[in-house]
Amino acid sequence: MSTLSVVLIVKNEEKNLADCLETVIDFASEIVVYDTGSSDNTIEIAKKYTKNVIIDTKWEGFGKARQKAQSYAKCDWVLMLDADERISKNLRDSIIEAIIQNQTQNVYSLPRLSICFGKEIRHCGWYPDWVVRLYPRDTCHWNDALVHEKLQHNLTIISLQGDLLHLTYDNIQHYLIKSANYANYWAEEKYKNNQTTTITTGIFHAFFCFIKMYFLKQGFLDGKQGFLLSLLSAHSTFVKYAALWDKTQIHKKTQTK
Repeated sequence: MSTLSVVLIVKNEEKNLADCLETVIDFASEIVVYDTGSSDNTIEIAKKYTKNVIIDTKWEGFGKARQKAQSYAKCDWVLMLDADERISKNLRDSIIEAIIQNQTQNVYSLPRLSICFGKEIRHCGWYPDWVVRLYPRDTCHWNDALVHEKLQHNLTIISLQGDLLHLTYDNIQHYLIKSANYANYWAEEKYKNNQTTTITTGIFHAFFCFIKMYFLKQGFLDGKQGFLLSLLSAHSTFVKYAALWDKTQIHKKTQTK
């Protein structure tokens, strides 16, 4: 029978890690935890579940981190997870069946269901949030993107049944901190590729983001959480464009000195 490596990149995930690993411990052939510099009890918790705990504090973005973490996997298949994700029972059964069939010409997309501010978000364009996370180790790799990394492959994508539960944000403060980090990574990557923007462009994209999520994608059906998520997403959209604009302005000032 083919084997499965469950791989995670983590940092300061003491609150989430154990619950995540409990959902895979009974069917994973091995677990690989790649820690990027935790200062809490994440590493100690990881060692309770696996001997494969790697510590690497050199951060080069999510894409490279996932690929480096994958390099420590030894099994036929890789299931790439984040610590704030949980495998539901139905998804567990689908994954096991895929591993048994061992169709290495396929990669598998998982339907992610996000839980945001204490509520399952089934609208706003967030569900199902299909993510390719189960794949044959030898024929797939991650790109080098700082954020919003993608799995590189030439295989057939098959959809699995059962939700991948995603515990996104506990509160607004958590959301703002996390989204600010993503905005900075996004702006840095665009800036390195010589892309520029304007404040007006940021306003336009933010406005359309809210209209799309709340009205076109029926975020209003998710209640107050749907409204809050749509509004905060619009804010985050503006912030990432503003961050890119800021980087270009700083560059212009240094060029004129």
